[in-house]
Amino acid sequence: MNKNKFYVTTPIYYVNGKPHIGTLYSTLLADVTARWNKIQGKKVFFLTGTDEHGQKVAEKAEELGISPQELVDKNAPLFEKVWKSFDIEYDRFIRTTEPEHLVGVNKLMKILIDKGDIYKSTYAGPYCVPCETFVTASSELKDDKGNVLCPSCQRATTEVEEEAYFFRLSAYADQLLKFYKENPTFIAPKERLNEVISFVKGDVRDVCFSRKSVKWGIPFPGDPEHTIYVWGDALTNYLSGIGYGTSEEDFNFWWPADIHVMAKDIVRFHAVYWPAMLLAADIPLPKREMVHGYILVDEQKMSKSLGNAVDPENLRKNYGVDQVRYYLMRHMPPSQDGNFDLEQLEKHIDADLANNFGNLLNRIASLALNNGVETVNPAEAWEPASASLKEKCEEAFRSYWDEMNHYQYHIALANLWTFISEVNAYVHSQEPWKVVKQNRELFEEIVSAVCHSLYAVGVLLWPIMPRKMEVLLSSLGVEFDPSANNVAEIRKNLWNKKFVLSRSKDRLFPRVESQLVEKDEAPEKTVPKKTTPVKDDMITIDDFVKVELIVGTIMTCEPLEGSEKLLKMSVDFGDLGKRQILAGVAKSFKSEELVGEQGVFVGNLPPRKMAGTESQGMMLFAKDDDGKYAMATVSAGVKNGTRLG
Repeated sequence: MNKNKFYVTTPIYYVNGKPHIGTLYSTLLADVTARWNKIQGKKVFFLTGTDEHGQKVAEKAEELGISPQELVDKNAPLFEKVWKSFDIEYDRFIRTTEPEHLVGVNKLMKILIDKGDIYKSTYAGPYCVPCETFVTASSELKDDKGNVLCPSCQRATTEVEEEAYFFRLSAYADQLLKFYKENPTFIAPKERLNEVISFVKGDVRDVCFSRKSVKWGIPFPGDPEHTIYVWGDALTNYLSGIGYGTSEEDFNFWWPADIHVMAKDIVRFHAVYWPAMLLAADIPLPKREMVHGYILVDEQKMSKSLGNAVDPENLRKNYGVDQVRYYLMRHMPPSQDGNFDLEQLEKHIDADLANNFGNLLNRIASLALNNGVETVNPAEAWEPASASLKEKCEEAFRSYWDEMNHYQYHIALANLWTFISEVNAYVHSQEPWKVVKQNRELFEEIVSAVCHSLYAVGVLLWPIMPRKMEVLLSSLGVEFDPSANNVAEIRKNLWNKKFVLSRSKDRLFPRVESQLVEKDEAPEKTVPKKTTPVKDDMITIDDFVKVELIVGTIMTCEPLEGSEKLLKMSVDFGDLGKRQILAGVAKSFKSEELVGEQGVFVGNLPPRKMAGTESQGMMLFAKDDDGKYAMATVSAGVKNGTRLG
């Protein structure tokens, strides 16, 4: 039965510290996924929360001189506060100390015990306290002192030996492999699935499901000397959060989960232990798991010990909620690690949001209102340029729809920004500031075409930037209902809406006041002015005009096979056609970062071969003191093929 529902979850976060940009990223991925399905008219349930039991919570509480319950009661609200400040619209925030969760955990454990899949034995070996993980000893995972390292966090482990209850994971290896084969899209990206399959095909051992030495946790059914170990407890939140053990009707409606969102360091527990537990309990398996990479700072994984964890609240105060949401979704590909950089954040807020997108709304609204056009009616028949933009709007929707449904949010946004640049180019080419003096009807058509484009963009961007897009849609006179099937209307691309424009007090995206602080700069010295001598290599204006500098949009970009430095791009130069351009900047840019960007190119160089592949022009970059490249571009989107001069 098609219930037209969508159930999405985040991991539940440990409460021995406060939220950082990495936990925000996981939660934001889930929020965008939930909102995207909501505007398709689906009933959506979004679950997040906190993991409040275990050894490291108990140790942190002891360090602070308070009880574990006092610690979790103090820290859990920090996560709720940050999520709400970033417009994370969850349906339930579950805490594993809640009575309803205890009921669900006990129900699942009793089923596994009754089936004979839980047994008592003794564990002896290395244990990682920060990861709450028993580690299989390996000579390849030892430091120079001979300590066994945790494969997830690289910290030294502790040798423990204690009685414990075990789950018969090994008994489900064949069923798991069969499931992976029959469901090849269960884990995204595919690389993570291959890692999981390799692990299951290896020496899969039964896993510890209780601790006798840790008292802060849920008592093990029938043996209160033991507490339920973290994975038997924490993973069950995905069931208990929707009524498992307390509301059969709710649970049956929402389960199975449509997608679990998590970072790659916990994929084994979610993709191996969790499905095996569900198989043992005869509960349907989740449909998909989105496994994202780490958010790096200075190319290192964030950690409290390194002191490089970025505080989301500081980002919100300095840059704005939707600006940070946009940057994380556009420039942190979920399939790989992404480096968080404040300089890049500021650059993209100014270039992508303030100049390219926000300026488009400001220009067209001001132009219309200043010329007495408040109510904008659709054209009865669109002129060729407007009809072409309408077709591009439909193409933009199709590509956005496809990438969003495959959780490739960064590619979806890059493609949509290509369309935004095309709308800017349309305005530039149509010159409505001139047309208004000659042809009022055509002027109103141009305004209407831009408003229809902005309406489509506003709806499609709502999952990423809900607050700003509601402002944009309101300025167009659109009453936006997030629970309606808005996507279906955009798909039709009818361009038959009437807009009522209003003037906004503030710019949609103001330019950034940089928060970057230069370190230890020497005071500037006063240098006497000197007359610049004429150099032997000076060129004349006649030489300069021979160089054709043209603007183009990068449509595709990929590493050139056989070269470590070169990226191969397909660049749209508008009326000048498309060309293949090679650029030796692979060490400064990931290929997907350049897709949809407008750059400046030398257009009248003869083709030449590099690494056996022809390049039909040259892209301009600047190199900083560290040898990294920054692309040359224009401050606002212009028509592809525009010549600089």
